Amino acid sequence: MKKIVILFSGEGSNLENLIRTLHPHKVEVVAAITNKPEAKGILRAKNLGVETIVIDHTKYQTREAFDTQIVKTIKDLNVDLAVLAGFMRILTPVFTDHIKAINIHPSLLPLFKGANALERSFASDMTVAGVTVHEVVTEVDAGKIIKQKCFSKEAMDFDTFKKTIHACEHEIYPQAVLQTLQIPS
Repeated sequence: MKKIVILFSGEGSNLENLIRTLHPHKVEVVAAITNKPEAKGILRAKNLGVETIVIDHTKYQTREAFDTQIVKTIKDLNVDLAVLAGFMRILTPVFTDHIKAINIHPSLLPLFKGANALERSFASDMTVAGVTVHEVVTEVDAGKIIKQKCFSKEAMDFDTFKKTIHACEHEIYPQAVLQTLQIPS
């Protein structure tokens, strides 16, 4: 059985979706790690029986020190893959050189890399938008693209756009995890 750890910082909707969707495919979510002690996703993980580990980034003097603790924790869990699901930290080579990880981004990369991508994608003149799952590398949102899904955003208001982005994320992220782990879906 393949094992994953999910890293998150906030609400945890992708976290919950991954746990619920991957369980039938024999992917064990060993733990969920958050950098925010007040993250709402903690309750979601606990309600689904997944151990939650809090590693508060504010307790570390540098990004590298924080990443060192994250790497140690992930290695101790002995997982096949780290899955970032709304983990709002820029990772250093301390992490990216030692952990196999994937991430989901609310735009069609390579467009709208970095923060506020959802808002920037919505505000753009493009008639399509979408989401991307990619490998995590040192450069933000620059890893190899694993999976994308797009949709027409014409005549959408922001709330509908945001809901459509989240629906696309929930659809393709579990598929991308299975693909990355080489498990037939």
